[in-house]
Amino acid sequence: MNKPAFLKLSISMVIFGSIGFFSKYTGLPALELVFVRCVSASAILAVYWLATGQYKKERWSIKEMLFILGGGVTLVINWLFLFLAFEKTSVTAAISIYNTAPLIVLVAGWTLFREKFQWGGLLATLAAFIGTIMITVTASSAFSHVLLVGSVYAFCAAIFYAGTVMIGTRIKQASPYLVTFLQTFIGIIMLSPFVDFSKYTGLTPGNWTFSLLTGVIHTGIVYLLFYGSIRFLRTSVISALSYLDPCVAILLDIFITGFAPSYMQAAGIAIIFLAVSYTVRKNSQEDPATQRQV
Repeated sequence: MNKPAFLKLSISMVIFGSIGFFSKYTGLPALELVFVRCVSASAILAVYWLATGQYKKERWSIKEMLFILGGGVTLVINWLFLFLAFEKTSVTAAISIYNTAPLIVLVAGWTLFREKFQWGGLLATLAAFIGTIMITVTASSAFSHVLLVGSVYAFCAAIFYAGTVMIGTRIKQASPYLVTFLQTFIGIIMLSPFVDFSKYTGLTPGNWTFSLLTGVIHTGIVYLLFYGSIRFLRTSVISALSYLDPCVAILLDIFITGFAPSYMQAAGIAIIFLAVSYTVRKNSQEDPATQRQV
């Protein structure tokens, strides 16, 4: 298995696990927050892409540009639905529903892209999903207080995230810098006509700090790592690693808000890491000659 790619995706998922908490402190509605993410990430990536001369090494392909553009649309819509879900329900409940996405990705990999079916990959992903349910059901009282609209938003986000992952695996030549810059720039174009700029006038310095961090770290850095890794990994690995972010959300609850996990939640976290470990071990048995370096 491509270990650098595995590490990059793991880091991106861990960082992404904190985004729900960051969004609560931005003071912005979903659309305006996504717009800030797109603007700040595009600016940082454009400067880095040009300053390092990476643009000179790009290999341009019309087919890949279409994939990048399509992925940009699904990515931005995914963000909108996810932040809308955070507004309507708890972060824990939203993330739980959002984590149905890896199951969609895994099944699509077998049915649409003819990837080799792996019972181990399916069982590991199902185990990780069960672990997530064990973590979140206890925290959200078996979803009894989850608003229907928030649940629908979270599931829509999961669908578009799955689409982003599937499209991303088709991008092989363009650098992660180019992919992430173009997709966040597409977000600026998509959202500009709908942004209420008056929402930014009353923000405190703290609000701006959290807003910009979601752009630079949770968007720019995370998606550089994301697109720099998924093209080198099987969908079974991608699916399993996606469950790291709910673990991070629970740990933030423990160490920041003083939340104490129940025995069921602790068991759920253990199951997730066991599932990830199994997937790593299984995929490390692949022929090294088929692995490409990041």
